[in-house]
Amino acid sequence: MGRNVFRRVSFIALAILGVSGGVRAEKLTLERLYSAPDLSGATLRAPQISPDGRLVAYLRGKPGNAGQLDLWAYDIRARRHRLLVDSAVLASQPAGLSAEESQRRERQRSAAFSGIVEYRFSRDSRSLLVPLGGDIYIYNLRAEPDKAVRRITNTDDYETDASFSPRGRYVSFIRNRNLVIYDLERGAERALTTGGGGLVSFAMAEFIAQEEMGRYTGYWWSPDDKRIAYTRVDESPVAETRRFEIMADNVEVVRQRYPEAGGRNALVELYVTDIADPVPVKVDLGADPDIYLARVDWFPDASRIAVQRQSRDQKILTLLAADPASGTTRELLTERADAWVGLNDELTFLEDSPQFIWSSSRSGYRHLYLYQNDGTLVRALTGGAWNVVGDGGRRALKAVDEKRGLVYFTANVDTPVERQLYSVSMHKPEAGPRRLTEGAGWHSVTMSEDAQVFLDTFSTPEQPPSVTLRSATGTILDVMVPNELKAGHPYAPYLDEHAPTEFGTLKALNGETLHYQITRPRVLEPGRRYPVIVEVYGGPESQIVRRAWGSSARSNSGFFRQILARNGYIVFSLDNRGTGYRGVAFETALYRKMGSVEVEDQVRGVEFLRTLPYVDPARIGVFGWSYGGYMALMCAMQAPGYFAAAVAGAPVTSWQRYDTHYTERYMGTPLDNPEGYAAGTVMSHAAGLQGPLLVIHGMADDNVLFTNSTALFQRLQELGKPFDIMVYPGSKHGLLRMPGTGRHAYEAIMRFFADNLRQQ
Repeated sequence: MGRNVFRRVSFIALAILGVSGGVRAEKLTLERLYSAPDLSGATLRAPQISPDGRLVAYLRGKPGNAGQLDLWAYDIRARRHRLLVDSAVLASQPAGLSAEESQRRERQRSAAFSGIVEYRFSRDSRSLLVPLGGDIYIYNLRAEPDKAVRRITNTDDYETDASFSPRGRYVSFIRNRNLVIYDLERGAERALTTGGGGLVSFAMAEFIAQEEMGRYTGYWWSPDDKRIAYTRVDESPVAETRRFEIMADNVEVVRQRYPEAGGRNALVELYVTDIADPVPVKVDLGADPDIYLARVDWFPDASRIAVQRQSRDQKILTLLAADPASGTTRELLTERADAWVGLNDELTFLEDSPQFIWSSSRSGYRHLYLYQNDGTLVRALTGGAWNVVGDGGRRALKAVDEKRGLVYFTANVDTPVERQLYSVSMHKPEAGPRRLTEGAGWHSVTMSEDAQVFLDTFSTPEQPPSVTLRSATGTILDVMVPNELKAGHPYAPYLDEHAPTEFGTLKALNGETLHYQITRPRVLEPGRRYPVIVEVYGGPESQIVRRAWGSSARSNSGFFRQILARNGYIVFSLDNRGTGYRGVAFETALYRKMGSVEVEDQVRGVEFLRTLPYVDPARIGVFGWSYGGYMALMCAMQAPGYFAAAVAGAPVTSWQRYDTHYTERYMGTPLDNPEGYAAGTVMSHAAGLQGPLLVIHGMADDNVLFTNSTALFQRLQELGKPFDIMVYPGSKHGLLRMPGTGRHAYEAIMRFFADNLRQQ
């Protein structure tokens, strides 16, 4: 049934083009992937609805340079778009990034963009905070355009992580590893900390928090603007790694405090200070300093700080209430698990009653619970064999309407391959959730703070993201970005060769349901057998099989699949056990044994492919990046009879070389799980490699260090195994997102598969 639906969608799109006068068919090329305008068409990047509900702000690339972003706004009442801040006007010359900002953007996956990459509304919706070029600007939405910009900083130093205080009197930011505030009324700045520098930083998220915990800040304002909580991070306990960033014409030796699995972490402390009398008070996080500071929030009345403390083994997550005057804490609730407790992004305090909403996987699936502020459980709000889950790296809980008693959230109730928006009653949750979004596919939702309207960004594999403004009941208020595939759309010239995506399920050996997607050449010749490329990721908290448009501003992977299909390949992906958003049993199947059940399930996928009459079972290759690179290697080495060729991009090859928080969550430490680490090391299986292999890596990668690949090179050389490499001087982990290296890397992959999966 799904197959016929997608064929009809594709046919309808083509019919529309025919009615509109026709479009000349063109060949989609790798060069076009990185050219303007964006092939996915117009969309709203990083949209925010102003607190007063009047504007939708968003970022948009310049017409001739999609990577340089300007700040735009849509007026909901007037129903029109307008340019708010031109990045070229504020800073005519692109400024070099500081080391801290460069690392922060790499962690946030925004390193490929320039111009305005972030912004914030003031609480009264009258101003926008815009960091650009290392300085900070405020744009007054009520002023005339030529008088609207106010520059807050103008220094040779680089200011990062800028924010309005909740009531709008101050702007806070980080400079030289210290926390600084700027009084907007007085026009004066003041440093709240002065001891930052070297291995000590204040109010900054450490490497682990940014890379693995999704926490990009290290300070939090109280709601009344009177206090601020902040971290003190001491990296001296962390072992120093000398990392060589190999450039085209030189080598830089980077002395990086990189916390490898089993090693020591940075010492993170939490302080709170009064703005009027800045004497720091240390918050008691417990007797054991070897913990993770996961999340920090304030109670709405500013009386207490809510602190999420995670144990080093990540089996315990405790919510603490801290007194900002004394720093004393008490436990509100504790989550425990046999494998690991996931971080909690859904903590939401109610304004009109002393209660909060919390998410937990205690039932085996991620659901929402209502608590009193003293930690007493009131009731479960959701339940069932499905997950409350975000829609692309964002939190799932979108808003709370206390007057109507409704909680709004995204979930995968009907199928794991979709996201939909739902509401549920806080008072009568037994009635069940009510679905608010329409259409089978992927809905990414941004909701106003008052829960009156939401932006619905909807896509399918055959329809690029459209943006619709809806009321809280789901009623369409305005189609802001229809993004229809008709004449004039950037992707329209390539529609004649667009290959539809089909979805299906398989059974794992233990009976679990596995979801897959398959993209075939648009026309299959009768009797011909085609090569297959298995595109894999396979790691925890990931999902590659989605009923969504395949490419985004951060990735060209969907368009690359289309190019592969046009060149005669079938592209297949399967979400194996251990991937995310399927419940505790499914997700923890790889616990303490990474590189085992994942490969077993990918082999099941190949066994299915071999049953298809148009698949050549002797010409099945595998390609993946990061964890997917690890998976490509493990598949090629553990199941060489199933995979004829492999491409591994930026692969982890030894979990002992990866960081503490990620690795220990799934594997424990090398000391307490030596067998799991040994079995999960690529080099342990290198002797099994039989087919051609291409390894790609950035030579300045500070996430999956280049030494992961060099260790593999040495082992394969010792074994006398032939292999190919493609390395990129100066490139980081996200080199596929960069126009120059991305295009070149994809070309290398195409050549490799053409040479090794061609018809014999």
